[in-house]
Amino acid sequence: MPALPDAAGGRGYEAEALLALVLAGGPARPLRDLLDHLGNARDALAAGPSAWRGAGLDPNQMRALAAPAPARMEQACRWLEHPRHHLLGWRDADYPPLLRNCPNPPPAVFIDGDPAQLWQPAIAVVGSRNPSAAGRDTAYAFARALSVSGLRIGSGLAAGIDAAAHRAALDGGGGTFAVIGTGPDLAYPRRHAPLQAQIATSGAVVSEYPPGTPPRNGQFPARNRLLAALCLGTVVIEAAERSGALITARLAAEAGREVFAVPGSIHNPMARGCHRLIRDGAILVTQPADILEGVANLAGELAGALQNRLLTPIPDAPGAPCPAPTPPDPDYQRLWNALGHDPTGMDSLITRTGLTASRLSSMLLVMELEGKVSSAYGCYTRT
Repeated sequence: MPALPDAAGGRGYEAEALLALVLAGGPARPLRDLLDHLGNARDALAAGPSAWRGAGLDPNQMRALAAPAPARMEQACRWLEHPRHHLLGWRDADYPPLLRNCPNPPPAVFIDGDPAQLWQPAIAVVGSRNPSAAGRDTAYAFARALSVSGLRIGSGLAAGIDAAAHRAALDGGGGTFAVIGTGPDLAYPRRHAPLQAQIATSGAVVSEYPPGTPPRNGQFPARNRLLAALCLGTVVIEAAERSGALITARLAAEAGREVFAVPGSIHNPMARGCHRLIRDGAILVTQPADILEGVANLAGELAGALQNRLLTPIPDAPGAPCPAPTPPDPDYQRLWNALGHDPTGMDSLITRTGLTASRLSSMLLVMELEGKVSSAYGCYTRT
């Protein structure tokens, strides 16, 4: 079996042990409890049946841990050898903070792309797989405007509204991530394989299922809880009264996220789900600005988590000659020097600082929500 890259980018037994835990399948909570009790995947795997039973693992999980399936381990190891592929475990510091606090979070997630995308403020855009032309256009327009405002767009890579939302973010040069109900190496529907590859290249594709996992009915409602949790809010654009989009909206509300619904014609059966959501308390929205107002508080919480992770405090900065942030992170000094009082786009900031777009996005988010930087139409200025 090939050596396996661990979650931090090195190679070692920790990642192999984490992968064995994921491949055990079954209920997620006992696996999380085992990781919390032992502190890391390697010790959890080595603890043996007594500790596994004490954590609540069922007999099937215990058998799988005692003898991991070699073919599945081999397939996952091969997938993880690619530098763009990641496995983030429950005890990993880079495990997405919003996902950590959702109902029944997975013990690990597979990511094809940039894990930093999941630390950025995002909105889920979901709806019918068979929308009207107007509904598809509305989804594209909303996602494009939200993306230009600096939010990431999350969706499920399904046909219809999901695909329109992803494409809008990509066309606008913004970030998008897809939460899928198969292994991260498979596209469903198959015709979305090029779109999935494009999302992975510039954003992220997320799955709790190991490579090689085919589509199964129960996996798609389950993945909706991850999409709902990873986003500050969920906006539903065209949905029948019984649809996966309404499941995502319900899960978003249960996770403490905002739920938005775009109203439609009373004669459009695809609008009935949205009307039901509004009747049940969802926020009626007719323009993207309505959504931005609704997620401001949660965005601040996410920024706080991101700042703690980066360990980069920023001092108050009144006036033009304001000093840049103090060490330990000199990248903030370079970014502060690159910013001016005239709007500066991301491409210029990359050129001036030599930093990556994902690193700059993380720092700019913290600075913006602390009031040090303002943004409009993808450009940034000192405040």
